[in-house]
Amino acid sequence: MSDASLHDARLSACPACDAAPLAQRIAEKTGPADLILSLPTIHCATCISDVERALTAHPGVRHARVNLTLRRALIDAPGLAAQDLIPVVEAVGYEAHELDPAALAASTSDRQGRDILMRIGVSGFAMMNIMILSVAVWSGAEHATRDLFHLISGAIALPTVAFAGQPFFASAWRALRAGRLGMDVPISLALLLASAISVYETLHSGQHAYFDAAVMLCFFLLVGRYLDYRTRAVARSAAEELTALEVPRAFRLTQGADEVVPVAELLPGDLIRIRPGARVPADGEIAVGESEIDRGLLTGESLPVAVRPGIALSTGEVNLTGPLVLRVTAAGRDSSLARLAALVAAAESARGRYTSLAERASRLYSPAVHLLALSSFLGWFWASGDLRHAVNIAAAVLIITCPCALGLAVPAVITAASGRLFRRGMLIKDGTALERLAEVDTVVFDKTGTLTQGLPQLVSLDPLPEAWRPMALGLAQASSHPLAQALARALGDAGVLPAAVAEIAERPGLGIEGRFAHRRLRLGRAEWSGGEDGATARSASWFRLGAGAPVRLEFTDRLRPGAEECVAAIRESGRRVLLLSGDRASVVADIAARLGIEEWQAGMRPEDKAARVEDLSQGVSRVLMVGDGLNDTAALSMAHVSISPASALDAARVASDIVMLGSGLGPVSEALELSRKARRRIKENFAISIVYNIVAVPFAIAGFATPLMAALAMSLSSVSVTLNALRLR
Repeated sequence: MSDASLHDARLSACPACDAAPLAQRIAEKTGPADLILSLPTIHCATCISDVERALTAHPGVRHARVNLTLRRALIDAPGLAAQDLIPVVEAVGYEAHELDPAALAASTSDRQGRDILMRIGVSGFAMMNIMILSVAVWSGAEHATRDLFHLISGAIALPTVAFAGQPFFASAWRALRAGRLGMDVPISLALLLASAISVYETLHSGQHAYFDAAVMLCFFLLVGRYLDYRTRAVARSAAEELTALEVPRAFRLTQGADEVVPVAELLPGDLIRIRPGARVPADGEIAVGESEIDRGLLTGESLPVAVRPGIALSTGEVNLTGPLVLRVTAAGRDSSLARLAALVAAAESARGRYTSLAERASRLYSPAVHLLALSSFLGWFWASGDLRHAVNIAAAVLIITCPCALGLAVPAVITAASGRLFRRGMLIKDGTALERLAEVDTVVFDKTGTLTQGLPQLVSLDPLPEAWRPMALGLAQASSHPLAQALARALGDAGVLPAAVAEIAERPGLGIEGRFAHRRLRLGRAEWSGGEDGATARSASWFRLGAGAPVRLEFTDRLRPGAEECVAAIRESGRRVLLLSGDRASVVADIAARLGIEEWQAGMRPEDKAARVEDLSQGVSRVLMVGDGLNDTAALSMAHVSISPASALDAARVASDIVMLGSGLGPVSEALELSRKARRRIKENFAISIVYNIVAVPFAIAGFATPLMAALAMSLSSVSVTLNALRLR
């Protein structure tokens, strides 16, 4: 059992766990010990079936359910650890990581979205009924008949406004308490004033009531609020996801025995054991053992790194081949992963201060509306001396100028653009992402897993004699090293059948060896296999059969589909393109040359990438960061706008504003172009709203705006901005 897998989270396993909020089940902790695995590469019902079938077939697993939305598996497997089940998932072709349930307990459900939908339904139903009653009044009903219809309309409208208008009332109250005028202040004032005047007019047999206008206003604005909510797709912060990736337990050596302790209890100087396949739980220096370390999540290096005593390891790296004893230098909140999480949280807060076009417009719009309504009231009261008539005019001005069109201007465009991009494999997570994307003039790419697929691929089988291929396959398929696995895939695709290689042994940091027909086989590093490894941009492994000369096998990282076209399109648009990677300089230079990227940097740590993005942002640049690894998370959060593939680590996907659902990079350049079109549509919608107010407000101020005219004008402006937004589709 590995140190990365022992935790005491208690979850209740139920058949409906897909529907139950994950945070609620984590918080309850009423059932047996369960495990949570992150499955970043699942995307359909077939993926769910594959993973659930593989897990439930494994001995010791009593129940397994996969949540496609969260891309997580909840597993009831008493006595088993995450490291026992991760290989089961990976064997059926899916990436898996352990998540700490305690760190995910702060998750929120979609309660806000359901609440807005419910209020839309109530206000829509009430609006239709009140409009039916209003037809009779507009058709000329008088005296007792008109008063009866007004009373029935009021009985429907008042509870509806009180219930459906709560989001606006609560927001307006918060704004007033903070001493500012937000968009919801005139909305709330119009709803309250229209309802109050309508009640007064009804009780005094007045000709006009504003019940229909108040409910219609509420309905249209709730629709805009829901569209805005859906495009934002409120998610857990990336800092929480990073915390969930931390290893909750470690094996501490005490008097020669292994003691399982929480990582928070580790102190500098403690010795901990890290078993093969386990994630490093703390920063430290290797005291005993040799192995290979996968640093891809932290540095972006495409190949494992050989380590020995004296070499420092960082939290979150993965031990691949040999057992290690680590002397702790920093753990818990002092670890490198915790510092990275803090950097991400700070970057998210800084980016969260972006002010959208709608917010900037509302700062000017709200005071103007109140000033117009107040001026209308004072002018009519001074001219006529009729308080009732002056209040009616002021209410009409507030209603007809209420920002229905302005409230829909941005959400309608974002929703239409998001739908178009979704069909192209791009999921917009943040409501302001497209606005920020339209401002981008610099695009920064990560290499491994972003521009490339992150998997080694054998360049050619030609150097390997056909007679040697069965032995090479028999040896390679026994290793977990990425290059050995790539060789095994290539030989398997070529129809080679493996030979029965015996006495197979993995040599940490060197390679794998075995014996066939009394001849020794070796596959691994040049100095161990007898080869001479010169300077090259490509990765290589050497295969040796007996006393024969070793054969050099070269590997390359395959470009992601559409990468060349995407980079070319971005450069043609006049934007600057950079490549930042944690990999070796020779490898990064090769990829940059293949894609025509002139500016690149290699060997970059996560903090280096974040600092480079920050330096670019502090100038006149607006940076788009495209990355997929844990080492990209801080840079993704620091950038003006960010994109990550669906295959990225959870933390990277949460830190990004847009997620690529497909395997190609082509939609990135399309999103940049569409964002500019969307920005134009938003400005056009603002223009429609301004023109509408220029035409409608004089009628209201002059006293010609009846409730029917106000309702129709609001509806017309709202439909106009929606139709303009739909042109993006």
